Amino acid sequence: MFDFSGTLLRIESTEEWLGAALAAADLPLAGAEFTYRVQRLTEYGALPGGPVPLHLPAHLEALWRERDLSAGQHRAAYTALAREAGLPAPELAQALYDRHMTPAAWQTYPDTEPTLRELRLRGIPVAVVSNIGWDLRPVFRAHGLDGLVDAYLLSFELGTQKPDPGIFSAACDRLGLAPTDVLMVGDDRIADGGAQVLGCPVHFVDHLPVDQRPDGLAQILRLLGPS
Repeated sequence: MFDFSGTLLRIESTEEWLGAALAAADLPLAGAEFTYRVQRLTEYGALPGGPVPLHLPAHLEALWRERDLSAGQHRAAYTALAREAGLPAPELAQALYDRHMTPAAWQTYPDTEPTLRELRLRGIPVAVVSNIGWDLRPVFRAHGLDGLVDAYLLSFELGTQKPDPGIFSAACDRLGLAPTDVLMVGDDRIADGGAQVLGCPVHFVDHLPVDQRPDGLAQILRLLGPS
């Protein structure tokens, strides 16, 4: 089992995210104003898959905790955070949210495809288990990874989220394996660590920029031993 964001793929930077949305909307913004907007969006955690909020308004706390349980809650949470951060145009809140769901907004880690391909060659089934509010399958297809994944367990489709053991149990069932035979790989000690309740071994990777983590996933193959 693999987590998605920060494990197999990484979202673009806040600068790239805002820049792409501004360009698509033909809204020029540069210099100190652009830097300020990036800083505010970062502080409010408005980029899904990016840093968590440093400033979470009290009226958004409940929505934030349950944002991954449905598509509507996920969009509402992140567009609200973008608006709280302050935007040069109100329509940017939705545009920014839409941008983060595009394949262009995501990069694979250098060892993602090689690791998944080697697991496929060894006959080891793979599930992606993600706390998310939208369908990530198009991202995997665009990056040539979909054929290397056997099952997707997405919180918004199941109505439950990590670290609830139920989502990991469902993934093990889809793979046709006992939890003790399924390795969970993720970057979040709390969310992904929930698999340990079922007896799944867990391996953690660091949620780093793509160019700073060349072989975090390749270590898994060493843990599994020779093919």
